[in-house]
Amino acid sequence: MSLENCKLIQLPVLEDKRGSLSFVETGQHLDFDIKRNYFLYNIPDGEDRGMHAHKKLQQLLLCLSGSFEVTLDDGIDRKVFYLNKPNVALYIGPMVWRELKNFSSGAVCSVLASHIYDSDDYIHDYRKFVLLSKQL
Repeated sequence: MSLENCKLIQLPVLEDKRGSLSFVETGQHLDFDIKRNYFLYNIPDGEDRGMHAHKKLQQLLLCLSGSFEVTLDDGIDRKVFYLNKPNVALYIGPMVWRELKNFSSGAVCSVLASHIYDSDDYIHDYRKFVLLSKQL
C-alpha cells in the first residue's frame, strides 16, 4: 500500500433552512463494508493518537467537530492532512502508518473501519512497520 491510495473524499452535503446533512455510503464513498465505528474525543491538549499501522484494516476518518492533523507514512513518503470539516473524510488503506496530532478543543474524530477490533492487526513499532512495508 502506498500513500497514493490514501485520499481525501468529499462527501455530499444537503442543506436547507434546518441545517446541513452529510452521509457515507458503502459502494459510493467506500470500497469496504463498515464493521466498526468508533470515536476519539476529549483529547487532552498536546496528546497524540494513532502512532501505529494496520496490516489489513481500512479506515475512513471524519472530523465531526473541531480540527486535527493526520500524518500518513508508507515507509517511504509522508503526507500531512488537515481535517476540519464533517463533509471531508480521509481514506487510509492497510500498511500505512498514521499519527493524529494537534487536536483542537472539542475535536471529535469518527473512524469507520473495515474490520472489528483485532489486536494482531496492529503494528505499534515504527521500525518494524518500515521493515514489513519493504517486504510488500
